[in-house]
Amino acid sequence: MSKTTRGVALVTGASSGIGLATARALRRDGYRVFGTSRKPAANTSDGVTMLVCDVTDDASVQALVEDVVSRAGRIDLLVNNAGIGLLGAAEESSTAQAKALFDVNVFGVVRLTNAVLPVMRRQRAGRIVNLSSILGLIPAPYNALYASTKHALEGYSESLDHEVRTHGIRVVLVEPGATRTSFEENLTRADHPLAAYDAVRADAEKLMREIVETGDAVEVVADTVVKAANAATPRRRYTAGKVAMQVSLMRRFLPESFVDKGLRKYNKLPLEPTPPASSTAAAHQAS
Repeated sequence: MSKTTRGVALVTGASSGIGLATARALRRDGYRVFGTSRKPAANTSDGVTMLVCDVTDDASVQALVEDVVSRAGRIDLLVNNAGIGLLGAAEESSTAQAKALFDVNVFGVVRLTNAVLPVMRRQRAGRIVNLSSILGLIPAPYNALYASTKHALEGYSESLDHEVRTHGIRVVLVEPGATRTSFEENLTRADHPLAAYDAVRADAEKLMREIVETGDAVEVVADTVVKAANAATPRRRYTAGKVAMQVSLMRRFLPESFVDKGLRKYNKLPLEPTPPASSTAAAHQAS
């Protein structure tokens, strides 16, 4: 297929960061690209048409898909990129906050996918690329709820792919590592912080800033999305960047105990649990 006939792409969360870089990369590759943002945004200089969509609202999602189809006649590629982060110990977030996170990161993907699938079934062709994360593969201390949304997205995407292949549709995952975006600046903080976690949470936030500052450029992820979108026989998962590849291989091939110790060391957590106060006192008396 020539670069002038790639098809029609819809990219959520395209006002900045990975979404914007992806929309631009797809446009350069020959797609007619529609991007979304929660608030009105100007069309990009690269020819990306921006539309408003709240991925947590069924009516907004349905209106978006109808608008794109009315303008372009079809949707060949859906890139589910919109998402938010949450930093804090799992215990520090209310169930309401957890639900709000899942409403964007998981159910937002479900809403867009459900709205686009009828279009792709009629076409007997389509590709859905879901932006996951290496935190969909490994534990993530002080990002437990965010990691849970990405683990959920992994299972959903792989299962859905089996369901829709007979209709000419494929679903694939792109798994970035740390990426230089404003993601850390826009993190949601836990709504019920506890003093017991203050020190380690502060260390976790510092570590996140450091890894984002030295992370991959957004173009690395965007190029991986283009690759996943155009592959004639797509893989289920595409890691984006060297660190993401290393983490994927580590999780797949190394012993669980080795991975556990490595993660605790990386996150500056003690390798052994702190003994109960009673045990400490008894040991002191015995000595």
